[in-house]
Amino acid sequence: MIYYISGGERSGKSSYAQKLAEQLSENPFYLATSRIWDEDFKKRVDRHVSDRDERWTTLEEEKNISAVIPQKATVVIDCVTLWLTNFYTDTKYDIEKSLALAKEEIEKLTKIDATIIIISNEIGMGLHATTTSGRKFTELQGWVNQFIANKADQATFMVSGLPLKLK
Repeated sequence: MIYYISGGERSGKSSYAQKLAEQLSENPFYLATSRIWDEDFKKRVDRHVSDRDERWTTLEEEKNISAVIPQKATVVIDCVTLWLTNFYTDTKYDIEKSLALAKEEIEKLTKIDATIIIISNEIGMGLHATTTSGRKFTELQGWVNQFIANKADQATFMVSGLPLKLK
């Protein structure tokens, strides 16, 4: 089962996903996909960690997320935007290659016998990126979000802390 949760920054995606995972499992997993880029980002990660109690097991994987998801587990993947950033920077900003790698990994997720909750950002709804790289990444994110939403069994859009069921 794949749940897809998207929305803007600070829309309530992570807390919604965490509550959902806790309803579905007594011992959920949290799969962190980000690299620690700077001290400010480290504080953000630390805050997310402190939001989870002893029931949670944290996994870390920057790109090959399907390789670390246990069978029969409930896993929150947080988040697609940071995960895509890893592909995007490692492929020297090659959208096509990043898209292919991301789609390949999502396809692998659909074959795992687990409950997977995928969090992503809707970055295309904000300000238009001022750099070529930013515009390319916004397109990449949009295409990957569409691909995941299509594969998901349930999709929810978060706005101002409120869930809107898409499918």
